[in-house]
Amino acid sequence: MQTDHSGHDSAQHPTDHDTMDHGSMDHSKMGRGDMGHGDMDHGDMGHGGMDHTGHEIMFRNRFWVCLVLSIPVIIYSPTVQGWFGYTAPAFPGSGLIVPLLSTVIFFYGGLPFLQMAKSELQTGGPAMMSLISLAITVAYVYSMAGLFFRFGDDFFWELVSLVDIMLLGHWIEMRSVRQASGSLDALARLLPDTAEVILPDGKTEEHPVSRLQTDQLVLVRPGAGIPADGVVSDGSSEVDESMVTGESRPVAKEEGSKVVAGTVNSGNGSLRVKITAVGEETALSGIMRLVKEAQQSKSPTQLLANRAASFLFYAAVTVALIAGIAWTIHDGGVTPRVISTVVSVLVIACPHALGLAVPLVVANTTGLGAQNGILIRNRQAIETARKLDVIVFDKTGTLTEGKFASLA
Repeated sequence: MQTDHSGHDSAQHPTDHDTMDHGSMDHSKMGRGDMGHGDMDHGDMGHGGMDHTGHEIMFRNRFWVCLVLSIPVIIYSPTVQGWFGYTAPAFPGSGLIVPLLSTVIFFYGGLPFLQMAKSELQTGGPAMMSLISLAITVAYVYSMAGLFFRFGDDFFWELVSLVDIMLLGHWIEMRSVRQASGSLDALARLLPDTAEVILPDGKTEEHPVSRLQTDQLVLVRPGAGIPADGVVSDGSSEVDESMVTGESRPVAKEEGSKVVAGTVNSGNGSLRVKITAVGEETALSGIMRLVKEAQQSKSPTQLLANRAASFLFYAAVTVALIAGIAWTIHDGGVTPRVISTVVSVLVIACPHALGLAVPLVVANTTGLGAQNGILIRNRQAIETARKLDVIVFDKTGTLTEGKFASLA
């Protein structure tokens, strides 16, 4: 894992939408708190049209509602009662508790997964969401049909537990992504809202940062933030560049020195800066692109989990067909046992652990890293890091490439 001190030169634009597109950010309008998250396409998860906070709230609310509704479903499930040897209290209408509440959970809690599965099938083929949707749909349809045709034990308890676990996993993942996205907001707040532009007659006029153009002269007073990348044309002072270099000691600036947007004039002198880069061309925007790439990247383990889910989907359907044909021949026709066997294969094929483990991995690597100020450009670096024997830090605690590079 390395930090490139060459600034925006090392930044790359996002390449695809296999993971998340956090929206197009208009860096030319990037002022304090002025960040556009845009629409988000979650790629393999299919979340479209909401920001991370909206997704987090949606999954959180659905999880708690479904969890509460699942409690009576589990208590009154005949299968669970048989396992633990108890009989749930009976009252008029108690027999409808399980199917009615399961129906609510299926359509309310399962709807996001059904929509994401549709997106998967339309774009890149079945993966985790398709596997989940297959399991809950088969479990629901079979269990409802069993109320009328008496196939045997229902799968309502399996349906609600699967929906609850998947909602919990996606809530955790969206929360971690939202926390990591907060680092982009923090970077955006490094820029001042306005800048003092020096007019041809020598007077100054406040302009929004979004209106700044290259070759303009701006006045940066002591204690003020530098609004854009540029070169000092007049004056001398010291600038706090710790947000870029990690070096807490201010750097002396004089005529001809380069300065970076978001750094602070911490000295006693004023600087007249000729702007050389604005908007997406600034070093700060380059850093933000690196953060965005880190959020979009997937580790090999995540990609492997998606491939495993795709394999399980096809394997489950194939095995279910084979089992159905074999038992149909054995029983001399389609019997309740044949149907129950096919459904069992399709439902059991959906791995609860895999659906929860992958979001937890994302949460731990992205969320905890962001909370501790660690921004990782590519999640593959996390898995590669386990092979490291020695890590060398400089005196500021920054990981470097071991060679000098210009700041801008």
